[in-house]
Amino acid sequence: MRPGDIADALGSRLVSSTVLAGGFSHETLLLTLTDGKVVARLGGGDPVVEAAVMEAARVVVPVPAVLMVSPMVIEFVDGVTLNHAFSRNIGREVGRAVARIAEVGFDRPGFFVDGSLTVKAEERPWSEQLAEVAAGVRPGRLDPETVRRWVRLCEEHAPALREVDDHARLVHADINPKNILIAQDRVAAILDWEFSYSGCPYGDIANMARHGADYPPDFLAGFYEGAEISEKSRYVGRVLDMFALSDLMNRPAGNTAADRAADVIRDWVKHGVPDAG
Repeated sequence: MRPGDIADALGSRLVSSTVLAGGFSHETLLLTLTDGKVVARLGGGDPVVEAAVMEAARVVVPVPAVLMVSPMVIEFVDGVTLNHAFSRNIGREVGRAVARIAEVGFDRPGFFVDGSLTVKAEERPWSEQLAEVAAGVRPGRLDPETVRRWVRLCEEHAPALREVDDHARLVHADINPKNILIAQDRVAAILDWEFSYSGCPYGDIANMARHGADYPPDFLAGFYEGAEISEKSRYVGRVLDMFALSDLMNRPAGNTAADRAADVIRDWVKHGVPDAG
């Protein structure tokens, strides 16, 4: 659907259309209409499922209202992305918000399959899948020896997931600065819920911390304080993040997030999993 068609569907007229940064799996547009601004996403995951997830999450965290489902069109929320607002206090606010996402629960872990947020149960627990997912990394970004060492590292740490295999809380699964809007020193909105699933929330903590070296040190300290997460749980989150890191290796060439994930994998292979103790 073209921007003008979206405007028509909303009962308005298009004034301008601007491509927004972010969104590695889709294109995001800021549409200025005669009666205000909206944000449209073209591509990405199942918009029906994502809209349902956003509605469920709205009870506990700030989430933009969904104006159209297909394509996904949401209300415009004024604010700046987190990478323009780092501070220890903001870190606490973000940590609290990410922790609140996990207040939404389901009957079992797995992935959502419809707009009712039905969860398709996993045939095997996460702890039994990690090494297999790592072994499925396509050649290209990582040399064969690094892949072999990565698989071994995943095999070594996978048992840490046994204690959270049955967790069934809402997981955003893409918590990073570009998906968090800040306004007046508060979290104004959490964006992009397309990868969400039912599982262990520690993975969201690790997702934010994945590139923690890029943040001011006091931000990450504040984030952990706000999330009220133990060092052991931070480590389990890192192990959960190995799923996402492996999956990113299968993104097309030129994907910036995947290239950065490859650097993380090389670092972990060389120095070990952070927070492992």
